[in-house]
Amino acid sequence: MDIPKQADAAHYNDTVVRQFSIMTVVWGVVGMLVGVFIAAQLAWPELNFGIPWLSYGRLRPLHTNAVIFAFGGSALFATSYYVVQRTCQVRLFAGKLASFTFWGWQLVILAAAISLPLGYTQGKEYAELEWPIDILIALVWVAYAVVFFGTVGIRKVRHIYVANWFYGAFILAVAVLHIVNSAAVPAGFMKSYSAYAGVQDAMVQWWYGHNAVGFFLTAGFLGMMYYFIPKQAGRPVYSYRLSIVHFWALIFTYMWAGPHHLHYTALPDWTQSVGMVFSLILLAPSWGGMINGIMTLSGAWHKLRDDPILRFLIVSLSFYGMSTFEGPMMAIKTVNALSHYTDWTVGHVHAGALGWVGLITMGSLYYLVPRLFGKEKMHSVKAIEIHFWLATIGIVLYIAAMWIAGVMQGLMWRAINADGTLTYTFVEGVKATYPFYVIRFTGGVLYLTGMVMMAWNVWMTSISGRSVTVAIPVAKPAHA
Repeated sequence: MDIPKQADAAHYNDTVVRQFSIMTVVWGVVGMLVGVFIAAQLAWPELNFGIPWLSYGRLRPLHTNAVIFAFGGSALFATSYYVVQRTCQVRLFAGKLASFTFWGWQLVILAAAISLPLGYTQGKEYAELEWPIDILIALVWVAYAVVFFGTVGIRKVRHIYVANWFYGAFILAVAVLHIVNSAAVPAGFMKSYSAYAGVQDAMVQWWYGHNAVGFFLTAGFLGMMYYFIPKQAGRPVYSYRLSIVHFWALIFTYMWAGPHHLHYTALPDWTQSVGMVFSLILLAPSWGGMINGIMTLSGAWHKLRDDPILRFLIVSLSFYGMSTFEGPMMAIKTVNALSHYTDWTVGHVHAGALGWVGLITMGSLYYLVPRLFGKEKMHSVKAIEIHFWLATIGIVLYIAAMWIAGVMQGLMWRAINADGTLTYTFVEGVKATYPFYVIRFTGGVLYLTGMVMMAWNVWMTSISGRSVTVAIPVAKPAHA
């Protein structure tokens, strides 16, 4: 019985990486399809069809959860399990636990897909799921932490590669955020009341909500960036020292930025100001990461001409830089007075979600999938090229439409006549926004088309290849 185990121990555990990689693409298509449908509902409300579980209010949290936690989460599981094995030169710690994280996470997603359209919600942004699902999330996450840190703990390489620092910080921070924010008193099978009330509830929620962005959607994906860009470019990271400084500055600063979601509310003024100041400071470490990633291409810029995978990875960083400049600007109280409650915020979120998270994930998967199925490259490199342009044009249409709509809404809502009455009714603001909702929908359709094309490409690559086992190399002092 020991012989197969020994044989196993000499190879990386890529089964769970394959599973998560495939599901990343599946959930990406599903999440973005729901997104396109609700974007259409905002332009053409008849698409609710009078069915409660197809209404915007129920499908919107389904869309955000599917894209962030199903698509983004599966991508983070897949890449972190792949990277930690290669950079530590050991097989995944507790393989059965790693398998549990896959099936447990898929069960969480399935439970979300059923409960949210039925109207079961805690009413908290990005934390809508009710308490039984929350408990399952916590169990999966603890198992994930054990697998990841266990693998780092048994590494054969003395050095801990920077990507693992980011993955590790993301795993720990998300555990704390989820457990603290989701503390609730159950009042039935799918009903609970938050452990917090009033402004404290709002503060805890946005400490969670913004750091879901800061750690789930930033730190985790920076882990991807620090591994896959150097690999695809065939160049070392531009500055290792900068990566360390950028890591600690980002991790410390992000935690304090949440109050900028609560400007001009009941939150004490000093707390709002702290959130604003830390948001502005956050610009420096964010751009430090972007510069480090882009400058890794120093001496290899020509590769962008004919490598669409590298293009995905590098353009994602330009969107990361753009959205992390925009965020601190929108955190300034005077700017926030115009932008808050408008579609500008929606544009900002999607610059990060589609441009940064989406593109870096797609680029990383295009690197991973052929290697997981014993192929030299994806089934169709041409399809990757087309996907890149569909995604990029889709994002630009989306965010440009939302920027214009948002600024217009802010100006229309605050416009007053000489006698102090409002110049425009709210309905006039909605009517003026209509063409931009149609453009947003068009951008979403292009982005979704690219995602469907990717699903086809991944499918063709996987069926023409085979699941391969990769031998663990003899430990070297440097990272893999």
